[in-house]
Amino acid sequence: MSVSLHLLGPPRIERGDGQPVALRGRKAWALLAYLALRPAGASRSHLAGLLFADAEDPLAALRWNLRELRRGLGDEVLRGDPLTLPRDVLALVDVDVVAHGHWREALDLPGLGGELLEGLAFSGSPSFEVWLDGQRRHAASLTTALLREAALARLAEGAAADAATLARRLVALEPLDENFQVLLVRCLGAAGDGIAAARQAAACRALFDRELGIAPGPALDDALATATSRPTQAPAVGRGAVLAQLEAGEAALRAGVLEPGLQCLRRAMADADALGDVPLRKRTRVALGGALVHAARGRDEEGAAALHEALGIGNGDAPATDAAACRELGYVEFLAGRYERASTWLMRAEPLAEGEPAELARIATVHGAVLSDQARYGDSLVQLRLAADLARQAGERRQTLYAESMTGRVLLLTGDHGAAEPLLERTVTQARQSWTAFLPWPQALAAELQLQRGCTDEAAAQFEEAFALGCHLGDPCWEGLAGRGLGLVAATRGEPERARTLLLDAIRRCMRFPDTYLWARVHALESLCGLAVAQAWPEAHAWVDELLVLSQRSGMQELAARAHLHSGHLGRRAALAVAAELARGIDNPSLARFVDTAWAEFTQGPGASPTPD
Repeated sequence: MSVSLHLLGPPRIERGDGQPVALRGRKAWALLAYLALRPAGASRSHLAGLLFADAEDPLAALRWNLRELRRGLGDEVLRGDPLTLPRDVLALVDVDVVAHGHWREALDLPGLGGELLEGLAFSGSPSFEVWLDGQRRHAASLTTALLREAALARLAEGAAADAATLARRLVALEPLDENFQVLLVRCLGAAGDGIAAARQAAACRALFDRELGIAPGPALDDALATATSRPTQAPAVGRGAVLAQLEAGEAALRAGVLEPGLQCLRRAMADADALGDVPLRKRTRVALGGALVHAARGRDEEGAAALHEALGIGNGDAPATDAAACRELGYVEFLAGRYERASTWLMRAEPLAEGEPAELARIATVHGAVLSDQARYGDSLVQLRLAADLARQAGERRQTLYAESMTGRVLLLTGDHGAAEPLLERTVTQARQSWTAFLPWPQALAAELQLQRGCTDEAAAQFEEAFALGCHLGDPCWEGLAGRGLGLVAATRGEPERARTLLLDAIRRCMRFPDTYLWARVHALESLCGLAVAQAWPEAHAWVDELLVLSQRSGMQELAARAHLHSGHLGRRAALAVAAELARGIDNPSLARFVDTAWAEFTQGPGASPTPD
């Protein structure tokens, strides 16, 4: 019997014939949700302790709830130990659709926009409640990512009014997200309602001033003024003229001349439209979208709109160009910490790039970075090493350097210093020789390795150089990463107040634009939390809560585990159990040692044995 499982909004099970299945008891829904969102399964003893510790006989209570679930799912499922929920009995799990499905399918889900297990509370199971809070945040983030994608797709299809409706839902869910506000203003303008667009922009400014004490970035004004495909001059004649405009725009951008380069690309796009040349129409949009994503700070939403337009033109006429568009859209999602949607775009890109090693290398690099941010380190290394091999095969030196630096980051994060050191040293040397604008990234990683090895002065010098170059380039990501390193140096030298100032400054730099790399910000925030807890600063609780929200919404599993550890150090015992569970699912020996030590010290006293199951 195939059933559909709806966990968003008021939960329900629906049989294939459309008939609902009623479950008795809140704990049955809790058990079902836990197994549905944990494909690897869980042991009976773990589930009994997690959900039924308050029962006289926890294992008996678990067996009763399993019988209740079999009544709805089929008598043959949920047997044995460990327990897993087989996907072949489920026609649909709404959370899976929102995470990995097509937006058209997801918009039909009855619970879209609702809370996970809406209306249910589990105060008698504190560790489960901590886990559920994180899953609720993540599900909410998946929903907004899906609605954003749907709005951009409808905008690219020319259905601006529908896009505006979707964008309004986004803004209602996350009113303080600047990207969502910009998207709504852009959709209203594209729908021809300039007055509504201006009013929304004014309302956004007032909201940000009232709630945050800041003004939105320039992207809001750009959304009022910029139409992605609007020409700035009379159209050129012939394909050669369009290619000349395209090449001139790309050359200007390589030289760092942003606005003239963007104008050339916009004109090339409009001229390609006038010619009706499908491959050129796609290529010019991908060029403009990529430029807005990589070269223009704070304009990822406009870039994503151009990339969606590229995918909507033609019918498989230019697969390599489509692959590049999908990969760039995956990169936008990666920067924003929307990892499931990023992976979906990258999986769509890969078959389109068949036979193109350079594009396959770019796809694999982004995919490896996505997996690394999620703490899926083993899978990440497979992708990044493949990316480096493909890039070398294609003669792409910079792409090879990028992939190898990302590999170095994984090795650093997992404590494999012996393998990380020669790789990071090589990437620093090569970047210094041929790609100065990239140098702060591997240099900050190499400096952190030196710091972890106790070479504080050498690390400080490298962090200072990386920070100075990042500031010269105006790159908030490089500035934030190097600034975090300087904060760690100050903490190591016994200067906690200076470390605090530097870490707060690093976080602010990472937030200077709405589309900078979220992981860099959360990484710096985690360092600040560790210092704040150790120093017993009064802000520690607020910072740890912020770290929990950001890491859980995005799915940064290791940073979420560390957030729970910090929370446990602040007296929330249930958070320690969740941290231990998360750490068991992450292949990182350094994290495992950290969690085991924390569990022993804060629950059983120094010298106690590691975490129990």
